[in-house]
Amino acid sequence: MKNSKRYAWVVVGLLWVVALLNYMDRQMLSTMKPAMQMDIAELQSATNFGYLMAIFLWIYGFMSPVSGIIADRFNRKWLIVGSLFVWSLVTYLMGYATTFNQIYWLRALMGVSEALYIPAGLSLIADFHSSKTRSLAIGIHMTGLYMGQALGGFGATIADRFSWQATFHSFGIIGVVYSLILVFFLREKKATDQEDVPNASDDGIKLNLQKVMKPSLFKGFAILFTNISFWIILFYFAIPSLPGWAAKNWLPTLFAQNLDIPMATAGPLSTITIAASSFIGVIFGGILSDKWVQKNIRGRIYTSAIGLGLTIPSLLFLGFGHSLFHVVGAALCFGLGFGMFDANNMPILCQFVSAKYRATAYGLMNMTGVFFGAFITDLLGKSSDAGSLGKDFAMLAVIVLLALIVQLYFLRPKVNDFAEN
Repeated sequence: MKNSKRYAWVVVGLLWVVALLNYMDRQMLSTMKPAMQMDIAELQSATNFGYLMAIFLWIYGFMSPVSGIIADRFNRKWLIVGSLFVWSLVTYLMGYATTFNQIYWLRALMGVSEALYIPAGLSLIADFHSSKTRSLAIGIHMTGLYMGQALGGFGATIADRFSWQATFHSFGIIGVVYSLILVFFLREKKATDQEDVPNASDDGIKLNLQKVMKPSLFKGFAILFTNISFWIILFYFAIPSLPGWAAKNWLPTLFAQNLDIPMATAGPLSTITIAASSFIGVIFGGILSDKWVQKNIRGRIYTSAIGLGLTIPSLLFLGFGHSLFHVVGAALCFGLGFGMFDANNMPILCQFVSAKYRATAYGLMNMTGVFFGAFITDLLGKSSDAGSLGKDFAMLAVIVLLALIVQLYFLRPKVNDFAEN
């Protein structure tokens, strides 16, 4: 039992690095635009750059439910290893691209490979952890995503010092090597292994027995789509994805425009600001949620709601602020709130969906959120060309308020770990 609990945190550590590489490899492109457009003229258009960012999101979105279905039915270890290997290889190959079309299709392939990771990774962590540590474990894993986002912001800085080609090559090789390391140290959660079964008081036995039998594909969809709570979760997850993806893909540009600074400075400043505050948000939100839910079954809902509430004034100041104090302060507040929201999405899902369908459910959530992200990424590309990027950022605060109201009114869990009879 002791070894099982220790390995549950080893899994978080191993997947933390994968999460870092997942976001770093995708984020680098958003800050290396000035360097790349010197060699690829089509990237001088913000609209074209928006298309390049959006194709990743559309492919990523379409693949997310597929990856969730695969993760619920097959070995998640090999799915994670294969996903990391492929997207790292794609990152390496992007350093050899010489045309817009080559970057475009490599970006699409990256969307396929990266989509395979998140549902598998989060469901694996959720299975290894009980309700007493689940939000903190998910939150720590999420800090890897934010760290990757922050390091991706240095893409422009590294490209200035060396070249954008060398940047892609270097990080691609790192990912390929780490995928080989995972082969030896990562393992799947074995439902029939008694050593891995948590205390029955944590509903761990029920959770594990649900994994013995592989779920039926059509039954899984039927159960999810007839669950009203799952539809509400889809909505409240998707709406905050608009500002979430907007920040990931366009915040460096917004910083450069509103503060009148070069992208080589705006990239690291924006991504580090968001990443540092999100890091604090997911840890604080994870600890608060795990403690609150032991006393109040809606503790995770309330923690997530506090996080969403913090993003509303942040978006207004990000959009309309033109001083370093206002813009950086708003980004810090946004990251803190979004981190609290991020840390609780899978744990909240665990209160409404059984372990057999969690990867599929999260894949559907990811698809919905990413489609909203693709829409806003494309829209903000046109907005940037028109000179109204800040105003459109601020308008996102209104729809986040709507999601917050829906979340608080409708989501009313009855258990910490949903177990299907």
